[in-house]
Amino acid sequence: MAKYYCYILSNKNRTVLYVGYTENLKRRLNEHLNGKGALFTKKYSVLDLIYFEAFDLHKEARSREKQLKNWHKQWKWNLIKASNPNLLKLEINKKTLK
Repeated sequence: MAKYYCYILSNKNRTVLYVGYTENLKRRLNEHLNGKGALFTKKYSVLDLIYFEAFDLHKEARSREKQLKNWHKQWKWNLIKASNPNLLKLEINKKTLK
């Protein structure tokens, strides 16, 4: 069964957040890194994956993305810090995505 992901990226100074969703997280991150992602991520160098959630259904991931985009910035930071307190850049591999 396919997995879908809602993810949050940040810049190196952790001052900007970007929320997105995708079916292939590794591919989407590469698109952002190569300047083929959203214009916002390219303009503000928002390239570090700091949070993601996996879903079984496309509509769940899309719904979560919309929800997070409507949250206050501090609520997003609280969510991220709950699982990534040091705001480290997350590395993606097959084990991580299961």
